[in-house]
Amino acid sequence: MKRARRAENRIGYAFLAPWLIGFFVLTAGPMLASLYLAFTDYNLFRAPEWVGLENFTRLLDDPRYLQSVKVTLVYVLIGTPVKLAAALAVALLLNSGMRGQGFYRSAFYAPSLIGASVSIAIVWKAMFSDAGIVDVVLTGLGGQPGGWVGDPDKTMPMMILLATWQFGAPMVIFLAGLKQVPKELHEAAAVDGAGALRRFWNITVPMLSPVIFFNLLLETINAFQVFASAYVISGGQGGPAGSTLFYTLYLYLRGFQDSRMGYASAMAWVLALVIGLITAVMFRTSNAWVHYSGESK
Repeated sequence: MKRARRAENRIGYAFLAPWLIGFFVLTAGPMLASLYLAFTDYNLFRAPEWVGLENFTRLLDDPRYLQSVKVTLVYVLIGTPVKLAAALAVALLLNSGMRGQGFYRSAFYAPSLIGASVSIAIVWKAMFSDAGIVDVVLTGLGGQPGGWVGDPDKTMPMMILLATWQFGAPMVIFLAGLKQVPKELHEAAAVDGAGALRRFWNITVPMLSPVIFFNLLLETINAFQVFASAYVISGGQGGPAGSTLFYTLYLYLRGFQDSRMGYASAMAWVLALVIGLITAVMFRTSNAWVHYSGESK
């Protein structure tokens, strides 16, 4: 019996071997290497020199680093709720029994399949540039010409619009959650005189809270890691006036343009710790507002 179990274990580990090799070689190994490099002065051309916490202390004296933190936080705090609100609004419409649901579901989900690709960022930049289609339309409606790409006050709204346009993935998850809300609850509340808004707030939102939490967590993490669209739209430098200098973009510039790989590694670990802390706080506070079916309070 034990011999047969050992044979089964060996077969299981044999199937797991490709994943385990990939994890240790491509994930765990580079992470440990970057953790070591975060405490060194390393420029890719000479051996790393141990400097302790110097890279971390320099972050607070780096104005461009502080600008990247500010830009990223604005994007996360505004862009994530806007994207989720759009996804939930469309999911509610699709769940209302309208005709052609299959077509609309596919059409709204399609941008998420493309993802934050370079090609989409190039098209988006062309649309919002001077004399682009958005500039032409807004000028025709009485707006000021000049485009959004070169205006520091308009680049962040443009980036948030790009993120919001790709709301398909959370929309599908919201729609799946809405399908699980019992119609009997809405019917009983309607009989008692509750309006649509009250039914939404008192029935739909609590029943949907686990899905809201899941989408909020994923989209927050994704927002902290935005890179490709910021790189393309800003021309790889975070302009104009640092308005698109996202955290990951500045990390890339420090590591691969300035060859300060130790400094970039320190930035990467600060980002990882911040995301981990935010995730822990969200899980810790979820008991106050996330309600699971069959759960007794």
